[in-house]
Amino acid sequence: MGAGMKQLAKETAVYGLSSILGRFLNWLLVPMYTRVLTDTAEYGVITNLYGWTALLMIILTYGMETGFFRFINKKETEHSLEVYTTTLFSLFFSSTLFILLIFLFLSPISNGLRYGNHPEFISIMGVIVAADAFCSIPFAYLRYAGRAYRFAALKLLTIFLNIALNIFFLLLCPWLYIHYPSSVEWFYDPAYGVGYVFIANAFTTLVTLLMLSPELKLGLQSKFNPALLKQIIYYSFPILILGIAGIFNQTADKILFPFLFEDKGYAASQLGIYGACFKIAVVMVMFIQAFRYAYEPFIFAKNKNENNNLAYAQAMKYFIIFSLVIFLGVMFYLDIFKYFVSPEYYPGLRVVPIVMLGELFFGIYFNLSFWYKLMDQTQWGAYFSVIGCIATVTIILLFGPYYGYMACAWASFCCNLLMMFLSYFVGQKKFPIQYDLRSAFIYFALAGGIYLAGMLPVISSEMIRLTYRTILLFLFVGFIIKRDLPLREIPYLKRFVK
Repeated sequence: MGAGMKQLAKETAVYGLSSILGRFLNWLLVPMYTRVLTDTAEYGVITNLYGWTALLMIILTYGMETGFFRFINKKETEHSLEVYTTTLFSLFFSSTLFILLIFLFLSPISNGLRYGNHPEFISIMGVIVAADAFCSIPFAYLRYAGRAYRFAALKLLTIFLNIALNIFFLLLCPWLYIHYPSSVEWFYDPAYGVGYVFIANAFTTLVTLLMLSPELKLGLQSKFNPALLKQIIYYSFPILILGIAGIFNQTADKILFPFLFEDKGYAASQLGIYGACFKIAVVMVMFIQAFRYAYEPFIFAKNKNENNNLAYAQAMKYFIIFSLVIFLGVMFYLDIFKYFVSPEYYPGLRVVPIVMLGELFFGIYFNLSFWYKLMDQTQWGAYFSVIGCIATVTIILLFGPYYGYMACAWASFCCNLLMMFLSYFVGQKKFPIQYDLRSAFIYFALAGGIYLAGMLPVISSEMIRLTYRTILLFLFVGFIIKRDLPLREIPYLKRFVK
């Protein structure tokens, strides 16, 4: 494992502390939501609105994060701080404009999204997503400056605060309302329910802005450069199209599902079941996100200094290896993971393997996508994502009314698989990289065989079933160590392995 791979592994570990651990801690809110909220329909509201939030986040950042990394790492860029200031001011103006539009057209937007009874849900989430979009550039600057520990600390602090506020509003306040009503009845309404989830998020966002004040002040030390902004937008606009189509591929199910059925209550209930079980598969998303935080700056820095195609190929191989370990781990212990949701959500567990494989394909697609970013041909990413988006929407609209959330899961799977193949074949013509396809095929085939061997046998005893699957998982990990990951090459372990 070369020095570049060791550095990538180190940064992935640090950023993963905020991404994986942070998402894991938020994931632990799922059992509380599924047990405290009135019914599955209320969790459906959370799933739907956060689906919209993910899409709006892409629109409001409009590729500026990737554009920031590209231009701040260019050899001809003389004043790196000017890039930071320009992108920061651009997002400030666009986020402010978005908030004004939300409040100006709150009533028609709320009615159109079927939240006419709670328009404040829309206004609260609008402010949250606008502030989060603005904060993306200060967080990007921390990554560029190599301040991974401050990045992780800020992310974790806000996550802990969000969890604490959720516990306060959803567990402590109801208890106080029953036993000591005078202490909370002046601000707490037990009928408001899911609304307190959004209020907790709003408080957390405000605190995030305050904690980023040093980075925001730094952005005032240089000047806003309109000519530079024009170049960045020209580079980033295809990434915006790519991002919109890409995130819509991942959130179309949660956004479109309520409109597939006339019965609003039924749609919300089914979406709640799907959304809760989708969270079990989020382990794969955690790993991809952590890998992305370290991978994107690493790739651009490599391109700035040297042409290291071997490093790109190695990164892909190790990504596939660890993703397959995660897939088998979740599936083999699904009998345990299922207890994170209430039993009324169990019918949706069948989407977990489909969603996880779809996310694995998306991770591979992301790793393949660097070629068009380095060549400044980001329009290719837009092409792939639009094609995938069309496939996703088509499958959901055609099969969603008949097969419900299962159609949504398969739509995500097919979309990500299609984009992965498109990016690979076009990329090999434009920016050839000799990926280790042989190893990829071996690992996929072996993981598939072990998965079938673990899931097909009917073993009534849960203890014996889990033990049997654990042995299979250890065999797979042992094969990885023997073939591609000798322990003597891993930092901190090599001193114990001769």
